[in-house]
Amino acid sequence: MRVGPLARIRLFLEMIKFSHTIFALPFALMGAILAARGIPDGRTLFWIVVAMVGARSGAMGMNRFADRDLDALNPRTKERALPRGLIRPGQVLALVGASFALLLLAAYNLNPLCLALAPLAIVILAGYSYTKRFTTLSHLILGLCLAFAPMGAWIAVAGRLELAPLLLGTAVLCWVAGFDILYALTDIAFDRAHGLFSIPARLGERGGLTVSLLLHALTPLLLAVVGSLLGLGAWYYAGVLFVLLLLAMEHAIIRRYGVSRLELAFFNVNGVLSVGIFLFTLADLLR
Repeated sequence: MRVGPLARIRLFLEMIKFSHTIFALPFALMGAILAARGIPDGRTLFWIVVAMVGARSGAMGMNRFADRDLDALNPRTKERALPRGLIRPGQVLALVGASFALLLLAAYNLNPLCLALAPLAIVILAGYSYTKRFTTLSHLILGLCLAFAPMGAWIAVAGRLELAPLLLGTAVLCWVAGFDILYALTDIAFDRAHGLFSIPARLGERGGLTVSLLLHALTPLLLAVVGSLLGLGAWYYAGVLFVLLLLAMEHAIIRRYGVSRLELAFFNVNGVLSVGIFLFTLADLLR
């Protein structure tokens, strides 16, 4: 099937779920403003955003490439562009290469430590896509990938890594792993049938919900510890409470309606969460 240039761009953006950048970018900006204790200079912010776009686009492209055969078998994913042949595997790999090159360029323009750590980040970002073939910890590894956002942004501004951004990154890891477990509830039967590893496939729906809840309980707790370490104020802690309430809402939606409301719980609630905690943090720093 022939696809025009604009339609092809839309296909690529949909393939990598570009709109889901809203999950990680606010936390990257949060790490940056916390390191600067305010708003960093425009040049640094620009290259942080470039690094984020490159890292996430490369990781998602690699995920779609690695899972193309599985996606073709899964009723939930068989209509994606790659299984349908609307995009070729070589084109996806070209996108992955260009995206990770963009990440390296951004790291080069930030500082030496960012550049030194970028290849390790790329290995983990690219390797995550294969982890569900051999470990139930794949959810945590995905969380680690997004945890790079605030930690990397902190390093971009401060030139070093400290305890506070490590804990902030751990909070993001727990948040992402928790909602990825919820997302995996839709594929329990498929994962078991094809020998794939996930916590819901291993522990069942109830066990998956319990592990997700525990991880999400840790998220606001870790955010509160970050606030204490950095001496943040009332606006920030209002943001932590906001996170707690949204995560409670997410689990209430899933427990009441099941996976039929997963898109609401997964995209809407988590998108609002990431933007919200960033705005509360910014308000606290600018007060």
